[in-house]
Amino acid sequence: MARSRWASPLDAIFLIGETPETLMHVGSLLHFSYPEGEDDGFLRDLVADVRSSAVLPPWTLRLQTRRVMRQPVHRWVEDEGFDIDYHVRHSALPAPGGERELGILVSRLHSNQIDFRRPPWEMTFIEGVGPGRFAVYTKIHHSLVDGYTGSRILQRGLSENPDDRTHPHFFGLTKPPRAEGSSREPVGDVASILRSVSASLTAMPAVARSIVGTQLRRGGTSTRAVTSYQAPASVLNGRTGRSRRFATQQYPLERLRAVARAKNVTLNDVLMAVCAGGLRRFLGDLAELPDRPLVAFVPVNVRAAESEGGGNYVGATLVSLATDVEDPLARMAAIASSSRAAKARMRGMSGDAVIAYSAMLLAPAGLQVARAMSGLPIPGPLTLNVCISNVPGPTKPLYWRGARLDATYPVSIPGHSMALNITAQSYAGTLDVGFIGDREALPHLQRLAVHTGEALEELETALGLT
Repeated sequence: MARSRWASPLDAIFLIGETPETLMHVGSLLHFSYPEGEDDGFLRDLVADVRSSAVLPPWTLRLQTRRVMRQPVHRWVEDEGFDIDYHVRHSALPAPGGERELGILVSRLHSNQIDFRRPPWEMTFIEGVGPGRFAVYTKIHHSLVDGYTGSRILQRGLSENPDDRTHPHFFGLTKPPRAEGSSREPVGDVASILRSVSASLTAMPAVARSIVGTQLRRGGTSTRAVTSYQAPASVLNGRTGRSRRFATQQYPLERLRAVARAKNVTLNDVLMAVCAGGLRRFLGDLAELPDRPLVAFVPVNVRAAESEGGGNYVGATLVSLATDVEDPLARMAAIASSSRAAKARMRGMSGDAVIAYSAMLLAPAGLQVARAMSGLPIPGPLTLNVCISNVPGPTKPLYWRGARLDATYPVSIPGHSMALNITAQSYAGTLDVGFIGDREALPHLQRLAVHTGEALEELETALGLT
């Protein structure tokens, strides 16, 4: 990557959205097992090795902001005073340690705002997680990379060989050259931004037709393409603070695939059904379950399959979670139907057209967020209630200088009028799910994670899979 580049319009959205209460960084919690025969001395040596290694862009880039015609224009430039010790930290949990203490630490770390005077990322090594184990929490501002790119960086920064002790660290890799003939992506320079805008304008007639078709089919059922004004007001949609709660859940992928095969739905449909079942129980316990179905904001990756990512290039759609439906199989069928309708609206669109369609579909959410920020009550119907995202990850076990990666939990972004974000990542036969929420709006977030496990068991029982 070049040592300077313009921030793209999508990158700028995450910079504009940054406030002391709405923190636009994404993270990951990585669980590792020490190599056989190693202990905490291995971790200390690994931290020292990381701090002494070369760091390459984009990890050495900081934001430079100037005003052009009174509007901020952002550019990524080399940080001449880059300080690796600031970005790489080493912490330990209080004895005897454990998952609860780890969750508390990650919740606190994710609640702290990034320092934009430096490259916007941090990495914390954590010992004391449990016998033979350590964790790593990473935090990166969403303007620098999106979740897809972060996943690819993770995959390339680790080795499939447990005996490999020389593989470069995450930030010591350059992006491989794009294969000849591969699809174009915005990379943040002025020319590519202009091309992206031009392509989006060319696609506008088709996008407008699709938007009109979606909005004219407005209704309360769970089986149609969700409109911009179908979500109910809920406890998830108020003003949020900066404090976070974090919880995790891990499922074997084969369990989810078995459910998907039994009802001829997608793996992502099953994930949303599990989350919907968990939310139905969680909000029911709080006496906060709306009568109308919750609506999920679902990011859509529009890159080519061979892409290595870079910057932000994602669209989004809306899907009904059918939380008003009591029967678990009927609820999953309604979710699958809503998801198919949403995908049909974008079928045949280019990546730029998908982004334009997403922007138009979600534009009314701006008013929803503005009311939440001002502290005003938010009457329904709204545009969305919760974000649910699924990021494809590595399919084989990976190792960091011999330490096996056991799980990779995404830690994403809640904010005003969307107090909960659920992001999943597949890894080596498992689906690792991170639940991040506003501390005041959502007490006892770990209970939601437990309820999603119960929702999966409920589906399996209904299908005779247990």
